[in-house]
Amino acid sequence: MAIPKLNAYTLPTAADIPENKVNWAFEPERAALLIHDMQEYFIDFWGDNCPMIQQVIANIAVLRDYCKRHNIPVYYTAQPNAQSDEDRALLNDMWGPGLNKHPERQKVVAELAPDEHDTVLTKWRYSAFVRSPLEQVLKETGRNQLIICGVYAHIGCMTTATDAFMRDIKPFMVADALADFSREEHMMALKYTAGRSGRVVMTRDLLPEAAPQNKEQLRELVLPLLDESDIPQDDENLIDYGLDSVRMMALAARWRKIHTDIDFVMLAKNPTIDAWWALLSRGS
Repeated sequence: MAIPKLNAYTLPTAADIPENKVNWAFEPERAALLIHDMQEYFIDFWGDNCPMIQQVIANIAVLRDYCKRHNIPVYYTAQPNAQSDEDRALLNDMWGPGLNKHPERQKVVAELAPDEHDTVLTKWRYSAFVRSPLEQVLKETGRNQLIICGVYAHIGCMTTATDAFMRDIKPFMVADALADFSREEHMMALKYTAGRSGRVVMTRDLLPEAAPQNKEQLRELVLPLLDESDIPQDDENLIDYGLDSVRMMALAARWRKIHTDIDFVMLAKNPTIDAWWALLSRGS
């Protein structure tokens, strides 16, 4: 009845994306980002330090960063940790008490914690629109595109995408910024969305300015990600200045739009401004 222990799998790549029935253009000025149910309770089912989940978190982080820099509103869903039987209703039959038994795990994971500019929606059912002002605030602000990422792809994320479609809001399901019970169920959610209710994309598809144009821009991008107040030299190890693995994976996700071979391992091998600029400036 409860959510089972979950195992990592290979996240979808661009080659795995099902054929989209629609080819809606992504319009940042008409879009909003929904970070769906990325609460500690739901992430715990993969155990500690799961590489797949770390990559999903990194991809969501880079999407959130992009949205904040382009004035795209960011919404979260989060289930409450004290739900009455009346509020929970049939969810009790399907999943048991859920967060009621683990109230201390209600928070969104630290790497994606919302700030004062974000909106956190109380989540009552699979769809983020149920008992929520989401539709109203999207339409009041002229937003008719919803970027969907988070967990679980074939439950709340797919249901929210379908519900958005029925409210004339275009859903964009981000294949590598979602996680699920299994790869089979993940791909099922993508296939259904692509054929029935939305457009399936990769993180990099939504990031037109994926790479800096010169070393100075690279430095300006990296410095805010460091924990130290000191400014590193271009040949110094950025990890020594507080750059963590999640932020490095987010950079890799962002830069794969320019060079498809860039990954976390490549950046971590020599984490300096000089080395990264050498990778990014190839062929320019």
